[in-house]
Amino acid sequence: MVNTCVITNQVFTNANDTKLGLESTLQELLLWDVNTDISLPASNLIKWFEEKPLLPGIILTSNGLYVGVISRRRFYEKMSQSYSLELYSLRPIEILYKMLPQVVLALDEKTGIVEATQLALQRSPEFLYEPILVETAARKHRLVDFQALLLAYSQIHVLTLSELQRAEEKSKIASTDLLDLQHKYDQLLEQEKNQKVASLGQFVTGIVQQINKPVTFIAGNLIHTKRYIQELLQLINLYQKYYPEPAAEIQTALNQIEVHSFSAEIPKLLTSIKSESQHIRQIVRSLQNFSYLDESEKKVVDINQSIDSALLLLENRLKQFTDGESITIVKEYKSLTLVECYAEQIQQVFINILSNAIDALDEEIQNRKSWAKTQQEEIPKDKFPSFQIRIETEIPPPFTHVVIRIADNGPGMIEPVKQCIFQPFFSTKPVAKGTGLGLFISYHIVVEKHGGQLHCNSTVAQGTEFIIKIPV
Repeated sequence: MVNTCVITNQVFTNANDTKLGLESTLQELLLWDVNTDISLPASNLIKWFEEKPLLPGIILTSNGLYVGVISRRRFYEKMSQSYSLELYSLRPIEILYKMLPQVVLALDEKTGIVEATQLALQRSPEFLYEPILVETAARKHRLVDFQALLLAYSQIHVLTLSELQRAEEKSKIASTDLLDLQHKYDQLLEQEKNQKVASLGQFVTGIVQQINKPVTFIAGNLIHTKRYIQELLQLINLYQKYYPEPAAEIQTALNQIEVHSFSAEIPKLLTSIKSESQHIRQIVRSLQNFSYLDESEKKVVDINQSIDSALLLLENRLKQFTDGESITIVKEYKSLTLVECYAEQIQQVFINILSNAIDALDEEIQNRKSWAKTQQEEIPKDKFPSFQIRIETEIPPPFTHVVIRIADNGPGMIEPVKQCIFQPFFSTKPVAKGTGLGLFISYHIVVEKHGGQLHCNSTVAQGTEFIIKIPV
């Protein structure tokens, strides 16, 4: 509400005390509406300034229209000069007004107090303490004292600091709550992860039990199968030796089954079955390590020897390539400190990563053959680099970890694939060609069970490198 007080023929308005804020405007301040016609004698100004000691100035009009402002400060400075009182008091205010310097800062009543203070402070020192002219929405003119404006600005500043302090306290509380929430969220994630791993472990345990028996049966009977087939082939050879001209029906059957090629292919077939059964047993061993079926105690291990043992187990896979293609193993072993670890599990990590490298190079070999077939020409030996798996071991300063690097010069991986390789069941291989568990299990063994690190660097068309770090 606005209270209006009449002093003779002058009026000033005073806004009720309100709580100022950062968005407060000039219309919320004490606004003076004291005006006089410029034709009246200057002695009237003395009377009005004496009656209202807080009055910052008087608005001058002519026939009801705004002309200018005479401030209290300017008026008394002029009237204090010699003979000024006698010279101007009985003359019209207009004469005195023309003798005073006139620089007035005029602002709209909706101007913010903060902005108005900044504009007022930009005035020259000579006019710094002059009142500010405020224009209302009704085209009326009011005055606001500069000191009142500064006091309002100071109040807003104090309130702003108080609000900032409260906001900071709330922010600290919110930050504490957020950290607590994040901690609880991390705990829930960890619990969920542990539950998933435990469930996966139970699931894998069932798979291992289902696979282990038939695989053991196949591997155990391959020796007998090979012996029986060899005896049958010897028997066929004896019949061919002593009965070179069998009956027509027998000859027809022999021609149909192509006995000669049959005899040559069966040993290869049995060798392949033996190799694949060993591969299955390696997968079963990896699953056993993951599902904690093999909970052996930690042992002191020579990592270089563990890698050699893994290569020995993969020897059949490295020898399976034909047509002159082969994979060269390049070993650059440094002298290492013995490492205390779960020996079987760490060896399984090496088997899984080396198998992954062999698979990648096998894919590159097949791509090379497919390209040659499409081009209908033989591939020059110097056209492509030789296939290679490079294994490096070291224990760099500060000698806290053994570092193993296993790299191949295969096709490499694109970034989206590289980001997913340690996820369970992720695989780029066709259905029935891979489970996608090998690298996931390796990561679990190295990171979760041994507190180490497992990283992968890969570039398309250049190859892939796995870096294993195991604490000493």
